[in-house]
Amino acid sequence: MKTRKFDTQVQYLKYKVLREVARHAWDDNLVFEHFNDIAKTVVKGKEPTMRCCIYKERAIVSERIKLACGGDKSNPNVIEVIDIACDECPLGGYKVTESCRGCIAHRCEDACKVGAISFDKNQKAVIDKDKCVNCGKCAAACPYSAIQDFKRPCERSCKVGAISMDKETYAASIDNDKCISCGACVYMCPFGACMDKSSITDVIKILKESDGNKNYKVYAVTAPAINAQFTYAKTGQVVAAIKKLGFHSVVEAALGADMVALEESAELAEKGFLTTSCCPAFVEYIHKFYPTLVPNISHNLSPMAKISQYIKTIDPTSKIVFIGPCTAKKMEIKRDEVKDLVDYVLTFEELQALIDSRDIPIAELEEEALDNASYFGRIFARSGGVTDAVKQAVKEQNLDIELNPAVCNGIEECKKALLLASKGIRKNNFIEGMACVGGCIGGAGNLTHEEKDAKQVDKYAEQALEKTISDAVSMLK
Repeated sequence: MKTRKFDTQVQYLKYKVLREVARHAWDDNLVFEHFNDIAKTVVKGKEPTMRCCIYKERAIVSERIKLACGGDKSNPNVIEVIDIACDECPLGGYKVTESCRGCIAHRCEDACKVGAISFDKNQKAVIDKDKCVNCGKCAAACPYSAIQDFKRPCERSCKVGAISMDKETYAASIDNDKCISCGACVYMCPFGACMDKSSITDVIKILKESDGNKNYKVYAVTAPAINAQFTYAKTGQVVAAIKKLGFHSVVEAALGADMVALEESAELAEKGFLTTSCCPAFVEYIHKFYPTLVPNISHNLSPMAKISQYIKTIDPTSKIVFIGPCTAKKMEIKRDEVKDLVDYVLTFEELQALIDSRDIPIAELEEEALDNASYFGRIFARSGGVTDAVKQAVKEQNLDIELNPAVCNGIEECKKALLLASKGIRKNNFIEGMACVGGCIGGAGNLTHEEKDAKQVDKYAEQALEKTISDAVSMLK
């Protein structure tokens, strides 16, 4: 396995754990007594390469194995923190740097309302961490910019303020009441201490049970971002690899996106103001931070759920696994309106591990077609894609409404648009919200997060046989 398939060594470490867990699951050999053997396979040799000692490395890997097997069932969040992997991070917060000149103005002291600033014998500022509330007023007042905010990477990446420091363990702590499961902390943590729970063993179980079983078939629903991920192989080869794992069929979530675009545009024309429902982290953000706007969320299912609903209609006994870039999808399938439609969610990281656990040579396989969506359904994967699709759907259906969209690329932009809407200050009648910068192609569960991904999505979309949304959806009738 070459690490070039991933952005970081943290992703590669996660991959190795998932791959070894999957190998044991295929062999019905995944029991607690073998966790240490898996850890030794992942962390080879007797000398540490990542931590202070080999024993700590293996202990952390053992915790990763637990998350790969489903994690803490009592914790409803799909994102968890591995405490012992988190202790290498600095405590963070505001600190005085060497740029402090020991000036006599003491503006930092005057700005601090809690008395946390004092001065040493050299008149350099000192911050009392027990008093400091991290308001940042001292930093803003310093004429030398000598006071800097050294937030932990996970805390800095979390745009909803769901991460803080546990005062007893000094590990990151996630507030489930604020967390939207976007996975930004998962991708940004340099130690991989934040990690999403996996259903990889459950997926292996249903695949094994469906092998030769006439009772049900297992369908893979793939997100359109798949084209920008497996850079060492063609999309058709990835489809072939998925089928070799035992999936009966591979269906594009983009076809569900076509269905959503038609229905969402009609709903917009009826209601006059709408926010999108395709990004589960964005939807959760509205529920938790802007509850007055909940009635304005599109009542349509997400593309994942919409196409799964269709599959369940034609094959009621089917099992459905969504494969995509999104950790928040793992939370979405717990929602009442989705839980009976999608059985499990895997990220692209987990798919890579699953394929390699069976030693399937993706790049050597004959391509298999994946042609069941339009150009507009496929571009849902990038920021602005939903808006473009809804605009096209308005045109195709001759709807009497002029689209005035706010395309929000990342939670910070979503916050601005939602804040204005919640106060009745609306310039737009349609808010496209994507929690991840770039859209789905920026999701935490991606193998790569390169800037060229958006162009890859458009290039893939242009290959669609169906050029209009209506043509793509008509195939379902």
